[in-house]
Amino acid sequence: MTTTEPALLAESVYAALREDILSGELAPGTPLSVPALAARLNVSRTPVREAVQQLINEGIAVYTRNAGAKVSAVDEETITHVFQVREVLDGLAAYHATLRATRRNVADLTVMLDEQRALLGAAADRHRDARLDLDFHTAIRDIAENQPLRDALFRLDSQAHLYRSDMWTFDDNRHAALAEHERILTAITHGDAEGARSAACAHVAGILVRLRRG
Repeated sequence: MTTTEPALLAESVYAALREDILSGELAPGTPLSVPALAARLNVSRTPVREAVQQLINEGIAVYTRNAGAKVSAVDEETITHVFQVREVLDGLAAYHATLRATRRNVADLTVMLDEQRALLGAAADRHRDARLDLDFHTAIRDIAENQPLRDALFRLDSQAHLYRSDMWTFDDNRHAALAEHERILTAITHGDAEGARSAACAHVAGILVRLRRG
């Protein structure tokens, strides 16, 4: 085995566990027993132990002495705090993305919104629509080119996904999200950095309201 193979295995285990948690297969409060997970994934305990530690660092798992690790639970107060911070940081990302965006970046963002618009005529799919929303925000964060900002928002996104909501199953919420995305993109296209910041902050605040409503 090469020196890179253990790291790749740990990353693969982490990705699998993270997906199981965010999809709801491993519900909040589920114990993350290293021996049990290693048996389930048919791997040794070492990559599982490393993966669970990474999940703890990310905030989607917690460790309690004498009880071990388990999937984090996110209540309404916690989700409110998460989105209060995300509102500020996504606004900052949109501001700096506007200053850096190229014509190609704008074209790529436009294609993403075209896809979202086209899918409004199809049946809602909670996982698909949530992913499209996150992809749009991730693209803006990538354009901003601020790694600490991206890392902080990645952690916040992970925690937000633990909060179970039917938001994306309602067509009015899907339409609202697209309209808000369009306002962000319009500001970026026009080089209006403050407008992009304001639109992004308003969008995140709107998501929180819709999450609470279900």
